[in-house]
Amino acid sequence: MKVDLHFVSADEAVSHVKSHSRIHLSSVASVPHVLINALCRRADAGEVTDLHFHHFHTEGNAPYSEKKYEGIFFDQGFFIGPNVRANVNDGYADYLPVHLGESAKLYREGFIRLDVAMVQVSLPDKDGYVSLGTSVDCSLAAVESAALRLAVVNRNVPYAHGDLLHISSFDYLVEDDSPLITKDFSEPTAIEMEIGRRCAELVEDGDCIQMGIGALPNALAGQLDGHRNLGLHTEMFADGLLRLIKSGVINGRCKNIDNGRVVASFLLGSKDVYDFINDNPSVLMKDIAYTNDPMVIARNDHMKSINSATEVDLTGQICADSIGTRIFSGTGGQLDFVKGATMSKGGKSITAFASRTAKGKNKIVSVLNPGAGVVTPRADAHWIVTEYGAVDLYGKSLQERARLLISIAHPDDREMLDREAFERFGPHYHFGI
Repeated sequence: MKVDLHFVSADEAVSHVKSHSRIHLSSVASVPHVLINALCRRADAGEVTDLHFHHFHTEGNAPYSEKKYEGIFFDQGFFIGPNVRANVNDGYADYLPVHLGESAKLYREGFIRLDVAMVQVSLPDKDGYVSLGTSVDCSLAAVESAALRLAVVNRNVPYAHGDLLHISSFDYLVEDDSPLITKDFSEPTAIEMEIGRRCAELVEDGDCIQMGIGALPNALAGQLDGHRNLGLHTEMFADGLLRLIKSGVINGRCKNIDNGRVVASFLLGSKDVYDFINDNPSVLMKDIAYTNDPMVIARNDHMKSINSATEVDLTGQICADSIGTRIFSGTGGQLDFVKGATMSKGGKSITAFASRTAKGKNKIVSVLNPGAGVVTPRADAHWIVTEYGAVDLYGKSLQERARLLISIAHPDDREMLDREAFERFGPHYHFGI
């Protein structure tokens, strides 16, 4: 059956966006820049004001966060990327804290009154269904909830299996074949390779894994070559994990749910990643409310969740969204997967990071920097991994945790941390364990 598509220009589509609207943007690699640029033209002409934007991490230019459009655009992202970070910390944009697994709930249950959804979609199949491609995340909920729904139909958006939408769901269609944004991640350092090796020692054949993207996850992926029959249930993946999927290390044979399939909600990587998911029934791109639901995550036995941190204090409080008061990223899905992995039969939650920053500042600290956000509370902290070792904090007291964490801190920081622990816990600290 042939599906007839009626396209309008980007300027015509956004002419229906009213002032004071709240707007969702599809995110990461699939930002609808053609619609954003058209909104900028309306703003420059003085036709709209007070537009609020919501989204996950976005790639590319972000005029919706810039000082130039103060009072016209205001960005309130659910996760902060490099393109908006400075503007958020300067107050021209803002961060809306939410566990990514609950972001769809904000729309579906009306905590955010969503007026407009602006997304990119694939070409329709013979029955008129389209995929949100690399950015299902909370975009599915946005389209379901918004009063005005605008779609950019882009032949470069992969037709991913999983959660689909019918083309009739949209009020206006715009055609644009701009390539999706790709990203190359730096090669892992020697320290990252050592951290990856220590994490890989905690992963066993048949486990189901979750990890993010970047040099450290790629380092871990490089250490899993010798494993067998791994599963993947994650919010995102990139090229490092793609290599393991193609080699058969990740095949999902041992998964209790979505057996034999990779499950994710959004992607960022090379064009190879995007091409791989196109019309590939072994990959399911799903609503973030599914991928990040701890109860769903826990249904896979031996779930191993691997996340990062900006700093960890001696009691196990994990900061991952800020550096002091400065917002760096966001809560993300860290706690979603921490809880899911620890509820899973045989599961482990792992937090991995280098013992020091690139500038030599220690990341295991006696107390968090003032204003630092606790993404994973100390009661939920389990395995902590640096290049100097791996320790399990679960079932350990505060003083026991301090000794364990100091043992995997940078050697040049241990005496200082030990002294600060003594000052914190009193004269019995050295003898109480």
